[in-house]
Amino acid sequence: MATIKEVAEAAGYSISTVSRVLNNDSTLSVPDETRKKIFEVAEKLNYRKKTVRMLVKNIAFLYWLTDKEELEDVYFKTMRLEIEKLASKFNVELTTYKISDGVEAIPEDIGGFIAVGSFSEKELAYLRSITPHGVFIDSSPDSDHFDSVRPDLMQMTKKTVDFLIEKGHEKIGFIGGTYHNPNTDEDEMDIRERTFRAYMSEKGLLEEHYMFCRRGFSVDNGYHLMGKAINELGEKLPTAFFTAADPIAVGCLQALNEKGIAIPGRVSIISINNISVAKYVSPPLTTFHIDIGELCKNAIELLLERVLEKRNIVKTLYLGAELVVRKSTN
Repeated sequence: MATIKEVAEAAGYSISTVSRVLNNDSTLSVPDETRKKIFEVAEKLNYRKKTVRMLVKNIAFLYWLTDKEELEDVYFKTMRLEIEKLASKFNVELTTYKISDGVEAIPEDIGGFIAVGSFSEKELAYLRSITPHGVFIDSSPDSDHFDSVRPDLMQMTKKTVDFLIEKGHEKIGFIGGTYHNPNTDEDEMDIRERTFRAYMSEKGLLEEHYMFCRRGFSVDNGYHLMGKAINELGEKLPTAFFTAADPIAVGCLQALNEKGIAIPGRVSIISINNISVAKYVSPPLTTFHIDIGELCKNAIELLLERVLEKRNIVKTLYLGAELVVRKSTN
């Protein structure tokens, strides 16, 4: 392993300068080219290779969700906290902008961005005009220009249907939320519902009266929709429901328990995300585990490839998920 003296000699700078650069001394004023050369030499000479990280300045974190949306779905709060933690680990100087700030609050001189939430075409056009370096988490609103990392919800939906069919279920319902299109201000079908409809149709099992959706992925929404299903279907309630997200599933479990409908004896419930409460609800929830830490880590690594390595080709990365089987299915 090389010493600071060896890095300084190879780079052509003083030991003091090299030491302060490698330790990311924010009070040191040197050109970016100098910093880059020192880090490249340190990397080449294997100087503390696993811990040396160049400070990446002026990165925007676009958290395009309302406080209500975050409150209703812990998935996004977990994502925000993970991004903030990883930014520190990867030595990324991060400034957060919220949807309430508006896109005009984002400076034109940002070095790049990581984004979560729904963006209009007008907002995307502004982002394209100020930087080519951007990564979206959980969606791909502009895959021609920006990277994205997202869970493979299509695969999870199909695996859910296959799992339930293997368990002997043929009457399978769906309870989910809708996607808000910021361009039209209309509610649109979410990818989980679209995939469920197509895959169930392919198997000849789709029943329209087993489909229940409205805007939102909250506990309240799940409770409302399952209550509606129970009232409308009565004894014809399907033997299993796929719910689009764990908060919805928690509301569904509450509604079924209140009505004395046995889970999973009469109705099985399966979901997506594996939030912290999933194993503590009654009964514990069968759900796909989305690794939010891995989503966020890949997002930051993609951004660093763009900013530091000058990668130009756009990447879209889909991550799989493991099904955690608990007592809400049989």
